Amino acid sequence: MTMVGYARVSSAGQSLEIQQEQLAQVGCEKLFSEKQSGTSTSNRMALQDALEWLREGDTLVVTRLDRLARSGKDLHDIIDKLSRKKVSFQCLQQGAVDTTTSMGKLVLGILGAVAEFETDIRKERQRDGIEKAKLRGVYKGRPASIDTKKVRELKAAGWGGSAIAKEMGIGRASVYRLLA
Repeated sequence: MTMVGYARVSSAGQSLEIQQEQLAQVGCEKLFSEKQSGTSTSNRMALQDALEWLREGDTLVVTRLDRLARSGKDLHDIIDKLSRKKVSFQCLQQGAVDTTTSMGKLVLGILGAVAEFETDIRKERQRDGIEKAKLRGVYKGRPASIDTKKVRELKAAGWGGSAIAKEMGIGRASVYRLLA
């Protein structure tokens, strides 16, 4: 029986170190870690590797439930995979989660719903903030990555699309789209 830890942060600027230390302290012999959004399981290769690595009798350990899944569906799918493999699940900060008991399954369902709710609320706040910033004229979106003015100046100076693309380090299709 091996305790296997899974750590995840959403962005490259965040650190996995605290989660990894907590997982090691509780006895996880194997750790899977990644920097990837938790809104979907499709791009989370370390999670897929962990799920494949686990064997009957092992325990998957996470520090917080939202590190494993952000949607109720994903959470239930993962727990179902674990159950089919006869792998238990432990969540360090939500200690009542024990998937071998009915109460643990109930608590897991409730916590999964809360994690999904938090994600939805965060997205709503972000959208509201962007709308308010746009109304104040502060939010302009992502800055343009291509200097449109320079592309037009080079074209006016007689440069061809390929030469402009090479000069600016961009794709030819981008140049032609800007000039259209």
